[in-house]
Amino acid sequence: MADATWPWPALHGCDQCHRATAFALPGTSVTGLQPVLHVTQLWWHPTVSASDVGSITWPRPQPRKFRKGKLVLGNKFAEKLTILNERGRGVLVRIYNIKKTCSDPKTRPSFLCDKAMEPSIKFINKKFPNLDVRSSTQHLGPVHKDKGDIVRALAPYYYSFVDVLEFRDHVYELLNTIDANQCFFDIHVNYDFTKSYLDLIVTYVSLVLLLARTEDRRVLIGMYHCAHEMSHGASDSSFARLGQMVLEYDHPLKKLTEEFGPHSKAVTSALLSLHFLFARRNQGSEQWRSDQLLSLLSTAGTMLSPASSDTMACEYLSLEVMERWILMGFLVCPGALGASPQCLELWRLALQGSLYVTLLRDEALQIHKVTEELLSSLKGYGKRVADLKECKEHAVAHSGSLHRGRRAYLRGAVRELEALLEDQPGLLGPKALFVFMALSFCRDEVSWLLRHAEHVTKTKTPEDFADNHIAEILFLMEQLRSLVRRQVGVLRRYHVQYLARFDALVLSEIIQNLSVCPEEESIILSSFVSSLSSLSDKGVDDKEQFDFTPLRLDWFRLQAYTSVAKAVLPLSTNPDVGRIMNLIVFHTKLLDSLEELLAEVSDLSDLCFFPRPLEKMFVATMEEPSMLRYSIAFPLLCNHFSHCVHPMCPEEHPQLQATALGLCNKFLEEMARQACVCIMDACAEQHNLSERLLPKHCASTVSKARNKKTLKHPSKKGEPERGKPGAESQRKDRSVTTNMDKLHLTLAELSLSLNHVPNFTVFEHTVTPAEYLSSHLEARFTKAIVAMACYSPATQEVARPSEVLVGLGAYITFIQSLTHFVGLDTARIIRSVLLQQTQPRDASGEQTLTTIYTNWYLEALLRQASTGAIVLAPALQAFTTVPREGEPSFSAAEFSDVSEMRALAELIGPYGMKFLSDNLMWHVSSQVAELKKLVNENMDTLVQLRSSSCKPEQMAALLPRLTSADNVLKRMTIIGEILSFRAMAQQGLREVFSHHCPFLMGPIECLTDVVTPDTDIQVTLSIFELASAAGIPCEIDPALVNVLAGSKMDGSSSEEDYKVACLLLVFVAVSLPMLASDPASIYNTEMDGYNNNIHCLAKAIIHVSAALFTLHNKNIETHLKEFLLLASVSLLQLGQETDKLRARNREAVCLLMQLIVAESSFLTVDMLESCFPYVLLRNAYREVCRENLLSRLPPH
Repeated sequence: MADATWPWPALHGCDQCHRATAFALPGTSVTGLQPVLHVTQLWWHPTVSASDVGSITWPRPQPRKFRKGKLVLGNKFAEKLTILNERGRGVLVRIYNIKKTCSDPKTRPSFLCDKAMEPSIKFINKKFPNLDVRSSTQHLGPVHKDKGDIVRALAPYYYSFVDVLEFRDHVYELLNTIDANQCFFDIHVNYDFTKSYLDLIVTYVSLVLLLARTEDRRVLIGMYHCAHEMSHGASDSSFARLGQMVLEYDHPLKKLTEEFGPHSKAVTSALLSLHFLFARRNQGSEQWRSDQLLSLLSTAGTMLSPASSDTMACEYLSLEVMERWILMGFLVCPGALGASPQCLELWRLALQGSLYVTLLRDEALQIHKVTEELLSSLKGYGKRVADLKECKEHAVAHSGSLHRGRRAYLRGAVRELEALLEDQPGLLGPKALFVFMALSFCRDEVSWLLRHAEHVTKTKTPEDFADNHIAEILFLMEQLRSLVRRQVGVLRRYHVQYLARFDALVLSEIIQNLSVCPEEESIILSSFVSSLSSLSDKGVDDKEQFDFTPLRLDWFRLQAYTSVAKAVLPLSTNPDVGRIMNLIVFHTKLLDSLEELLAEVSDLSDLCFFPRPLEKMFVATMEEPSMLRYSIAFPLLCNHFSHCVHPMCPEEHPQLQATALGLCNKFLEEMARQACVCIMDACAEQHNLSERLLPKHCASTVSKARNKKTLKHPSKKGEPERGKPGAESQRKDRSVTTNMDKLHLTLAELSLSLNHVPNFTVFEHTVTPAEYLSSHLEARFTKAIVAMACYSPATQEVARPSEVLVGLGAYITFIQSLTHFVGLDTARIIRSVLLQQTQPRDASGEQTLTTIYTNWYLEALLRQASTGAIVLAPALQAFTTVPREGEPSFSAAEFSDVSEMRALAELIGPYGMKFLSDNLMWHVSSQVAELKKLVNENMDTLVQLRSSSCKPEQMAALLPRLTSADNVLKRMTIIGEILSFRAMAQQGLREVFSHHCPFLMGPIECLTDVVTPDTDIQVTLSIFELASAAGIPCEIDPALVNVLAGSKMDGSSSEEDYKVACLLLVFVAVSLPMLASDPASIYNTEMDGYNNNIHCLAKAIIHVSAALFTLHNKNIETHLKEFLLLASVSLLQLGQETDKLRARNREAVCLLMQLIVAESSFLTVDMLESCFPYVLLRNAYREVCRENLLSRLPPH
């Protein structure tokens, strides 16, 4: 490189020449490049002033050879440090991945778990690296068998170890070159050079230590070597050196101290530059508080002054990183501890702050133990071992409280800083440094806490390694990051002007004041000034994309060039250049690398590898009421985890993605669960309050008022005093909090958290926190509604629909109020839940109100009605319970009156009512099927009876031959009860539907009015089906038609079915006189029905016959007239009955004829008069009314 003819590239005005040189890799030739240079004059020229920066035209210099001593240009320290650090990080991640993969039985390579391979594995471990494949076939037989698969499977592992070997070679070469050039290191002056050097040392040491921790390294390398040699006839070229390296690093620290012996001077000088900085940064909370660290209000008069420092980048440099530099640097260079008191002081100070130092992610080094083992094995380090033990005792006793105090201070200071900047974002311009300092300090404390919480298992002060307020720090970090991103325009506008109007001028002045400035250095420094001076606000207004990467890379190169021992312009004697350039670098990063800067100071992606302590801290946060509003910080933290993926180890991506999404999901699920529990508890409280307003609870209040008026005091001793509704809102002392107060406060805190961001991204997955609450609330609301029904299948107890409706209203009212707390679509949630209740099963497959009430009304109410325990009272439009001694009181009217049917329709809606109707019709269908069987059994007799309708004597002779006539009447009565209940439910649906959708009900009613007897039957059924869905009663029940159509007798033709339908009416008609002998066939005028529910026969006869004859497309009216004739003849014969017991309720039974005609739209009174004289009905009415009056008179 001494013959190279290219000057130092100052490449800020020409992108092409920068791309040609700035990213040249180590070892590539740059000889012959002719970069275009735009600056040749020296900025210290006495005729050039700072104001002339933008107006000078510079002539192009001629290429010339470098002076003697410029050999250092060919070393490319900047490029090599940058590339090796990035490469080392990638290799480190790969070795980490190998270690974790092989330690987990689920992901371990299958060859290592195969029992057949165990002899080979033992042999490889024992003989490594001296593995003679040809003479060891008996031990390596399984390897030979699967050699192809082994080579393919273990190649990534093997070449990862080869990468370690190559990385070590490059590091050796670079460190030796740096030592040879006697480079100068000072973190305050050549920041990038010093930082990269120390990072490289720590990366290399971490890699060696992690390699030594990889237990399967010998097996992986040895097995691949054997399989490779078996497949290709020769071993891999790198195996010999790789095997030797693995052997050397079996005791890594001892080997490292030998390796770094020659580099001790350079490492020590770099670490000593940290002495003042580390001592200043490593302070306790008391010192921070006295210095008012991060406070803008402590010096309000200088609030608008720019926050600046001679050591700009050092202000936000991670304390954890510095600690790692110091401890690992002196670990491999222990000889430096006795060479300088400052080294010893710095080492002792670092040892007192932490018990564990990070190698990579969750791999940590127990620094005191490891250092003690090393120093104890070396001669002459007895005093250092004593110092180490003393520092360890101090760290164990005080490090936890030190960091706990720091976290407590940071919570208050950063909260104040965030609030001030949020209110006055313009302060971000001058005080940007404060933001990055705050983020760096917080990140250090969070990282320390998680690292020690993971590794410190036994301690006398567990509270030092757990913090239930950590969520606030995480939250404030997210707030500051978000604020910086939102106010990027403020930062850019301010610092564009700062760079052009201040930094450029200061740098120009410093250059002019340099005593010596060679031409090459002058060219690049001048180009810096030129680039900065050309900046203007117009670039910000035009949203120009700034790119100062070339400038920063040139400055890095210049640092390396001027830090060697023989530099003409040594930075060590011109520190002002380094300080102003460090300031400029920070300002340029605010313009073009804001995200990278934020990641540098606040990236928490490594927390992805601490799931257990992270979950424990989240649980502690959820148990602390004051921290609930900050709990969203934990899910937002998962947004960082995508930064863990390194390009050199893409196979980690699926696992890291699963971990991040799993943690995020777990955090949000728990937050949503707690919020939902709170909401449901508040809803239950509102439900209890609304329940106290139910009419059934007013009796005690009325009784109490009445007794008070009559001055009676009949209160029982054991009866609790019930307050009036509303008394819970009266308070004498506001400090006394109620349960509702606590619930509202908790809900408000959780809602703030869940509503903090509308959504965020985790590994390319968009996460919406409010949706978690929505799904939880939907599930819990569904369960709460079902629970309100209080259904017990064992005891057949259930809550009244009206009471459930009142409770549901209380729940809905409170849920609707949630829009004041959190951005939920409560209307959608309510609609979804209520719609699910109209279906037999909800989204999770559980039963709903529709299923519960359908089962209850069928199994409890209608089943008891079939036994006579409950009767239908048309006058009350409800079923009523027949009181019986020895049975628990149950009021059927409370569950079946008009208001309850309306409430039921409100709860389960048209879909639910259809499900109820379908179930009712299924029972009707089963009864009709049984009736058809009975008809078939009496087929011949019924045919003769039908043909003998005009021959009473013959009918009387045939009637005794009928069997199961009472069974027919019983089943028809049950059908009538079912249809009567369905009609009541349909009426309730109609009223509710009319109330909610009057604009729909009107057209449907008009449509039903259009139907005439001449309308096509299919059109008629379609219209009736629509009307039935709205609760409108129809002449022909379409649901009954459909269910009967599916219950045709197997193997029977249509004609046979029609014949059975006709004979069924005959069977019922001729069986009616038998009802007169039943003592329960008494007509009750109060309820307008019979005590044995036979008045339900009218509805059964009319609707079943209409449905049956519609199926067969026959005239309904004709068949009903035939029924009237047969029934009339049968009932008229009761007048000739001599047995008074068989005819004792003849008058009451005769009234059935009137009820049948009244139920049907196909029959008229005139039709009845033609076959059954009305005078008989009039006399029957008079007789049953007289008997009812006599039965109510008191006995004499």
